[in-house]
Amino acid sequence: MTTTSRRVPKSRLVSFMTQALVAAGLPTADAGTVADLMATADVMGSDGHGVFRLPNYVRRIKAGGINLRPDIRIDKERPAMAVLNGDNGMGHLVVSEAARIAAEKAKTCGVGWVGVHHSNHAGPASLYVRMLLEHDMIGLYAAVGNANHLPPWGGTEMLLSTNPIAIAIPSQRFPPIVLDMATTVAAYGKVKLKAQRGEPMPEGWMIDREGKPLTDASRAGEGFLLPIGGAKGYGLGLTFGILAGVLNGAAFGRDVIDFNADASSVTNTGQFILALDIAAFMDVDDFKRQIDGVWGAMKSSPTLPDVDEIRLPGERSAHVAEDRRAHGVPIHPDLDRVLADCAAGLGIDPL
Repeated sequence: MTTTSRRVPKSRLVSFMTQALVAAGLPTADAGTVADLMATADVMGSDGHGVFRLPNYVRRIKAGGINLRPDIRIDKERPAMAVLNGDNGMGHLVVSEAARIAAEKAKTCGVGWVGVHHSNHAGPASLYVRMLLEHDMIGLYAAVGNANHLPPWGGTEMLLSTNPIAIAIPSQRFPPIVLDMATTVAAYGKVKLKAQRGEPMPEGWMIDREGKPLTDASRAGEGFLLPIGGAKGYGLGLTFGILAGVLNGAAFGRDVIDFNADASSVTNTGQFILALDIAAFMDVDDFKRQIDGVWGAMKSSPTLPDVDEIRLPGERSAHVAEDRRAHGVPIHPDLDRVLADCAAGLGIDPL
């Protein structure tokens, strides 16, 4: 049995996922938007958030867990903020609209904050802060994860999720600085990838309920993820979860629905996105030149003996994207088989 990944062009991924989502019941235009964002995630190297998620999305759509024709609308609004009701639509559609509104508000007010409730899983956080780069803005995004895998520091009840954070900062000559991170050591999507491929997890990702290292990804349900930096990571996950969840009237803590195990319940996922218009603070070109200077300072700083180079957040993603645009997205044979089963169930051609 082959274990070598094959390369698939982004355009083919978009076409395949669009057909799958339409066959599941999503309107064609919305399916195309979601598919393009999912494929963009794959191109950027976010392998746990692109086509890998398609079978789960299809299951939720077919089980009635997603509103196929949502009325995405603003519930509350002031000049520099809004609360967006996603009406249980696909998260990619909801958060894209939140980013658009945040950018419009930032153009007028210098800042634009949009909180979201009744959204759904929307892929990698960096997708949405990157949208603000096109407007010469800095973006900040956070979300309540779609399943709890993290207890409060020192506890055993899983009340928090990975609660991802992303920040994007434009530069002039170099790739943008893009931080995209979970508040846990590993995102749960990486755990699911390991389980699908039958690969062990590194020690430090998860522990079992006795506090011992858990490396068998197929037993992930028996343990929980570890926060970055111990109690500090727990604090970040808690507070950003409150900003993305509680503040918007979205699910948090015990109210979070595990969308991996429950395909039909409304998740009421919460997110927020903040846009900062650089022009409101200083000259845009001057700011970008200064960020180029940050790049230069970081890259030229001395390294430890066993370190080849200093890297900045988003640098690896930029290199991965360049390679995948040229040569296609690698699709692991195990994922290929799962996608073939999904296609057969929808009556469409396999990838």
